[in-house]
Amino acid sequence: MTSLPTGSVIGILGGGQLGRMLASAAARLGFDVHILAPDEDPPAARVAARHWQAAYDDQSALDAFATACDVITYEFENIPVASVEYLVSKGAIVRPGAKSLQVSQDRLAEKRFLNEIGIQTGRYEAVDTVEDLAAALDQLGGEGLLKTRREGYDGKGQARIGAGDDLKAAHARIGEVPAILEAFVPFEREISVVIARGPDGDTTAFEPSMNDHSGGILRTSIAPCGLSADVITNATRLAETLASETGHVGVLALELFVLADGTLLANEMAPRVHNSGHWTPEACLTGQFEQHIRAVAGWPLGPVTRVFDVEMQNLLGEEALSPPESFSADTVVTLYGKRDAKPGRKMGHVVRRGRKA
Repeated sequence: MTSLPTGSVIGILGGGQLGRMLASAAARLGFDVHILAPDEDPPAARVAARHWQAAYDDQSALDAFATACDVITYEFENIPVASVEYLVSKGAIVRPGAKSLQVSQDRLAEKRFLNEIGIQTGRYEAVDTVEDLAAALDQLGGEGLLKTRREGYDGKGQARIGAGDDLKAAHARIGEVPAILEAFVPFEREISVVIARGPDGDTTAFEPSMNDHSGGILRTSIAPCGLSADVITNATRLAETLASETGHVGVLALELFVLADGTLLANEMAPRVHNSGHWTPEACLTGQFEQHIRAVAGWPLGPVTRVFDVEMQNLLGEEALSPPESFSADTVVTLYGKRDAKPGRKMGHVVRRGRKA
């Protein structure tokens, strides 16, 4: 595929806030966007040219969607791998492809893959039964974080386990599904590298942000991250390796723990635009959403120079109901168009720009 001309149709599998921001970026570049999602009124559909309401595994809908779109991408990692493989088998161009989904959808497979390509992680053990959990705790020093292998996010599907805890109850809390026990990592800070890779293999990486989580949910991301040039270079190199080894086209994120001596341990990857990169449109010459659209459309990647110091804060639940005038003049507010402000639900974010970089 050569570079898509303006007026082409970009299809997005998924209708959440990431799809909404991708659709807005695509429209600004002159593309039409079609959304395929099972929901009746998803946030992304309200800023797109067309909404195909269908299940992700509806092959007749996928056939029609592929015919209507010049290239297809996805906005979250729980799209069925089989659906992407089906689209490709029918001749559709899907960027990123199935490999990135396969790696990211199973935490155990993801850890093993990262280790295989030379990216270190914290210690972990596979857990299928309560007996497995007891053995894993012995291996990891008596404590750890139990996570479902699939579909957990924002603290869901997780349980902290320490000495004396009821292992059967902990296993029940995550639904008694296949899981992974991760050792606690004595990190000094968490960072993420958001990187884009084009179909020609060209890459550009945004400056890493320092991230703060609460209850498993990202609360703030700050750039600059305050780390040395050597650590930033190493973090970027790891993200480049991951993008190359998966054959990824588009934006992906690699979350990393930074130890006291500068050692980097991967936490997890996301094969898509990422919450910790939401500050980039307001602080960089090219933001992550435009960069993803450029990559999947085969356009040259844009420059990612950061021009402002910046802090991004997620708005959860009713925090998003604050009137716009309550935010300072240097704050940019983005709301996601979700109908219900449930506690802990990501409803929007604010970006506060500081001094010029």
